[in-house]
Amino acid sequence: MNTLRNKVQLIGNLGNKPEIITLDSGKKLAKLSIATNESYKNAQGEKITETYWHNCVAWNKTAEIAEKYLEKGKEIAIEGKLTTRSYEDKDGTKRYITEIIINELLLLGNK
Repeated sequence: MNTLRNKVQLIGNLGNKPEIITLDSGKKLAKLSIATNESYKNAQGEKITETYWHNCVAWNKTAEIAEKYLEKGKEIAIEGKLTTRSYEDKDGTKRYITEIIINELLLLGNK
């Protein structure tokens, strides 16, 4: 059961082409956001679809794959772990962000 601790799996569509950052050390970082949809019927019987956005980060080889193959709108499957970090914005306000650190990336849909 330890392998199930802090494990996230999502299938969704890319909101934009990944943002690629090359660090001074030479490591690559890819930032991307994935949209997932959830549909349900409300009390009036109308179909409602809600879209949820997930911030994701990929490092090294996974970032290189993201840079080479991922485009806006592509359907992908990811597996990773959930992390939360904080930072100060330009006004000095402490902000928190939750991200998925991608371990596995799979391209889905048409080529």
